[in-house]
Amino acid sequence: MKFFQPIKKLVLITLVFQPFISSAQTDNDAIMMNKFQSCTGATYMHSQWTNYWEGTLKRNNANIGTVTTQSVMAMSNYGITDNLNVMVGLPYVWTHASAGTLHGMKGFQDISLFVKWKPITIPVGNGKFSVFAIGGFSTPTTNYIAAYLPLSIGLHSTNLLGRLMAYYKNGMFFLRASATYVWRSNITIDQPSYYTTELINSNKVQMPNMMTYNGSVGIYRKYLIAELMLDNMTTLGGFDMRRNDMPFPSNKMNSTSLGVHAKYTLPFYTHVSIVAGADQVLGGVKVFGKNILMPRNVGQSTTLSLGAFYAFYVKHNSKNSSLLNNQ
Repeated sequence: MKFFQPIKKLVLITLVFQPFISSAQTDNDAIMMNKFQSCTGATYMHSQWTNYWEGTLKRNNANIGTVTTQSVMAMSNYGITDNLNVMVGLPYVWTHASAGTLHGMKGFQDISLFVKWKPITIPVGNGKFSVFAIGGFSTPTTNYIAAYLPLSIGLHSTNLLGRLMAYYKNGMFFLRASATYVWRSNITIDQPSYYTTELINSNKVQMPNMMTYNGSVGIYRKYLIAELMLDNMTTLGGFDMRRNDMPFPSNKMNSTSLGVHAKYTLPFYTHVSIVAGADQVLGGVKVFGKNILMPRNVGQSTTLSLGAFYAFYVKHNSKNSSLLNNQ
């Protein structure tokens, strides 16, 4: 049989720090909490796919039908200063296959910690240009099984992230681009040997590192932020799924997705914000008639998310008492 771990926003934020959740002061946006301001809440995510790529061959599998991953991500963000934020998140994940005999899994996945710093903001033309530096860390909180794809709730590696992000805002419009390097630790699986491109007589699996790229264009109003986002995930190493075999944690997993995300702050009660998003994995991107950025060993997932967050000041901020974020 063939299976695939549905990696999109949730698994990426906790395994490779790419967001699997909507924009709500995350590690990959240009929103900053004000000094002494905290924002805490949760996001529900629903990701589903039937078709997937075995290497670059697109197919489906009647033995598993449609694979669904759901999660609730609890997240909190705190402004140490207006330009330095700390974020922590922990998801509870559950999976399900609509056909076959494999049972879904559920449980707490990986706790993540991010530090987001905005060291540079300068005027450019009629707008302003900012540079962000983000560092991140995640590690499993439970002893879930990694080599049970696509129904495992994660890959069980410890990860370190480094990201640079550029942001330009002019009036109500903005552009954002970022690149991220993710180092992933090796993992231990519950079997004495496994096959990649050769037989490995060990329960230790060397996990390939990753790069992620993100670009977006959007609008920023007093109570509404909305954007169109393009995400790319590229595994630096790994190998393709073998024909009629289950996937493996160290497979090469490449994908590009297009999404729409929005954050709306209630104008009559600015403590509360509602976030929502929708993302679709693309079957490559055509440039001058050629299909580039082809997916490899991933599901063609559709991901929907919805969440709510509550903002408040932990300590009085004499410079800024507004609950609206700065960008």
